[in-house]
Amino acid sequence: MIRALIVDDQSMIRVGIRAILQAQPDIEVVGEAENGQLGVDRSRSLRPDVVLMDVRMPVLDGLAATRALLGSDRPAGHTPRVLMLTTFDLDDYIYAALQAGASGFLLKDSDPDDLVRAVRVVAGGEALLAPSVTRRLIENFVEARPHRPTGTTALNALTDREREVLRLIALGMSNTEIAASLFIAEPTTKTHVSRILQKLNLRDRVQAVVFGYETGLVTPGGQARPGT
Repeated sequence: MIRALIVDDQSMIRVGIRAILQAQPDIEVVGEAENGQLGVDRSRSLRPDVVLMDVRMPVLDGLAATRALLGSDRPAGHTPRVLMLTTFDLDDYIYAALQAGASGFLLKDSDPDDLVRAVRVVAGGEALLAPSVTRRLIENFVEARPHRPTGTTALNALTDREREVLRLIALGMSNTEIAASLFIAEPTTKTHVSRILQKLNLRDRVQAVVFGYETGLVTPGGQARPGT
């Protein structure tokens, strides 16, 4: 059973999400919160698998709440997956949330089926929901900022094959698509992904995408950096 916590300052949004999720046989809504601080407190007490987190809220916004739940200074113990709820005009917040460790994001006008699928994907340990949208979001912000190769040295820890797998992750490909592209078995792809995350100290695929763009391994428009 997937345990979900809904954090949003709009009661109608919370009621709607609860109704959709509670109708699923494998999802239980364990609680709600109307601001980020309550969301952090209730997450620590209720120990949900997935926190659906709004971006703009009073007392503590979704970005600060995500950092509190997933940041390096978080208390030891249970760490949930965070699925951000947003609209396109909040891209800057979402980019920062992905950097903070959120496992993905969902547009508030998404279909109910997409909401349910998102919760299941994130609860299952996957990330990068709607990869084409996530990639476009990251491209917009990387393109607008000067390149800072702060993590370029870390790329040296990867083998040539791992670097290629990372590039394809950053392009939004699933394990199945990566395996087909590189003519390798899917279990081999999963092994490469696990080693990449471990070597680069990344939480999941979303952070791998952010890393790929920030280091210039992939450039806006989906092209690999020259020489990679």
